[in-house]
Amino acid sequence: MAQVQRMSRLMIKTLRDDPADAETLNHKLLVRAGYVRRTAAGIWSWLPLGKKVLENVSRVVREEMDAIGGQEVLLPALLPKEPYEASGRYDEYGDLLFRLQDRKGSDYLLGPTHEEIFTQVVKDMCSSYKDLPVILYQIQTKYRDEARPRAGVLRGREFQMKDSYSFDTTDEGLAESYRLHRGAYIRIFERLGLDHRIVSAVSGAMGGSASEEFLAPAPAGEDTFVDCPNCDYAANTEAVTFVATPGDASGVAPAEEMDTPDTPTIETLADFLGVPASATLKNLLVKVDGEIVAVGVPGDREVDLGKLGEHLAPAEVELVTAEDFVGRPDLVRGYVGPQGLEKVRYIADPRVAAGTSWITGANKEGVHARNVVCGRDFEVDEHLDVVVVEAGDPCPRCGTGLQVDRAIEIGHIFQLGRKYADIFALDVLGQQGKPVRVTMGSYGIGVSRAVAALAEQTADDKGLCWPREIAPADVHVVAAGKALQTELALGVSEKLAAAGVRVIVDDRAGVSPGVKFTDAELIGVPKILVAGRRSAEGVLELKDRRTGEREELTVEDAVARLTAQG
Repeated sequence: MAQVQRMSRLMIKTLRDDPADAETLNHKLLVRAGYVRRTAAGIWSWLPLGKKVLENVSRVVREEMDAIGGQEVLLPALLPKEPYEASGRYDEYGDLLFRLQDRKGSDYLLGPTHEEIFTQVVKDMCSSYKDLPVILYQIQTKYRDEARPRAGVLRGREFQMKDSYSFDTTDEGLAESYRLHRGAYIRIFERLGLDHRIVSAVSGAMGGSASEEFLAPAPAGEDTFVDCPNCDYAANTEAVTFVATPGDASGVAPAEEMDTPDTPTIETLADFLGVPASATLKNLLVKVDGEIVAVGVPGDREVDLGKLGEHLAPAEVELVTAEDFVGRPDLVRGYVGPQGLEKVRYIADPRVAAGTSWITGANKEGVHARNVVCGRDFEVDEHLDVVVVEAGDPCPRCGTGLQVDRAIEIGHIFQLGRKYADIFALDVLGQQGKPVRVTMGSYGIGVSRAVAALAEQTADDKGLCWPREIAPADVHVVAAGKALQTELALGVSEKLAAAGVRVIVDDRAGVSPGVKFTDAELIGVPKILVAGRRSAEGVLELKDRRTGEREELTVEDAVARLTAQG
C-alpha cells in the first residue's frame, strides 16, 4: 500500500513570485513549488517533495547500475589529503577543494570525486585476476568550492552524484565495462525522461583516454556543444577538432614591416589597412604554470580559454597582466608577432597551418608585418584547436556546417586506463602467476543536476511537469473545498493508495479552490484528480498535467484508470 501525502500535514510552502536571486527556470520553480530552500550560496536543503524526487532519480540509477553488475558502496566524504597529493590533484584542484584540519592539525578535504579512494579500496580487497572485473558505485554528496555558485541546484558547492568505477585486467575488459556503463546511462536518462545527447569530450584533470559526456539541451546549460545536421557527429565544444589545410606560400613575397600607428587591436588594424580580420594573426599571451606562452589564432576568431585549459591540463592557464611585460622588451603589447619571439613557446590553432600567410605584429610599437608565412618566417611549437567554436564551422567528420547549442552536463564517462593504478601500484596476480597492472574506468551521473535538468526541460508556463518515473506522486487529488468534496477526495485517495498508487491530496481547509488548482499545476504531478462540482454524484475530473486533457470519471473508473497506468 502506498502512502497518502496530505497537504494539510505536508511541510510545504508554495510561492506566487519568483525568488529575487533566481536566474534560471529550475531555481525559480523548485523554490516556488516547495521542493528546495537555499541555506547558503550553492548549498540547498531538500524538502519532503524534493527529497522524494531526488530519491526517485537515485532509485532509477541504482536499478540500472545493479543490472550491469555494479555493487553499491558508501565511502567517506571526509578524506585525508595524502591520496590526493599522490595523484597530484590536491594541487590541481586548487581553490575548488574544501580543505580543513582536525584538532591534531592533520590535513583533510571534502571529497570532490573518489578515484583515489576507490583505487585504494580495490588494492586492499582484490589480489587476484579472479577477483576482477568488478564495478563499484556510490551515490553520495560531493563538495566543490565553486567561485560563482548559481542556477539553483545546477551549480552547487555540494551536490548529489553517482560515481562508479570499473576495474579490469585488460584493455578489452575496460572497453566492455565502458560499453556496459554507456548502455546503462542511455537507459537511465530514457527512463528519467531526459532529452539528451552523447558527445565526445576531453578528459582534462580526470586523465585517461576515451571520454564522452551526456548533455541535456537547455537554455540554462553552462556547457556548449555542437552537432552536425548531416551526420551523427556531436561533441563538447572543447573537444571539437579542426583539420588543418596547408597553404601554398610559393608566390608570397618576403615579409615586410609597415607602420601602423595606434592599431593595438585587430579591429583597429583591419580598419587601418582595409583588410578583413581573417587576414590577420591574433597572438594572445597567457601564462601556463607561470611561463609566458603565445597563442596564435586567425584575427576573426577568439581564443577559448576553457578549451586551452583542457588541452594543457593539469597546468594552470591564466592571462598575462601589465606586470608580466616589465623587463620583457621582446613583448610589445598590442604588436606581438610570432616571428622573432625568443624564449616564448608558440601554440597555434590548426588554421594557422604551414604555408598560410598573415598580417601580424612586428614586435615593435606601432609596427606590423605582412606576408608573414607559417613555416617560413616562424615555427609553431604545437598546434592545438583553441578557438571558440562558431555555428557554421565545418563538421570534422563530413564538412557540413555545425550547429551550436547550450546544455546541462548530466553524465560523464571516462576510460581512465592505468593512471591511478600506476600511482597506487594497483596490481593483481595474473593467470600466468605474474603481477598484472589493473586498468580503470570512471563514470559519473549528476543526480541533483538531473532533477534540475528535468525541471528545465519539462516545465511549462504553469509550473513543473514531472515525468511519472521521478514525480513525488502519481496523482494529485484536489478537494475543491466543501466538506463533501474533501470527504470524497480523502476516500478516493485511500482507495488509490491501497492499489499502490502514490497520492498527494490537497485537503487544506480555508484555502480557495483557485489556489489549490494553481498549486497542483505548480507542483507538477503527472495526473490531477479533482473532487469538484459533481462530487455529490460521485464523479471526479481527471486532468493530464502535461497535455491538459480532461475527462469525468466515477470513483471506481478513476481508481481503475490510475491503477492501470501504474
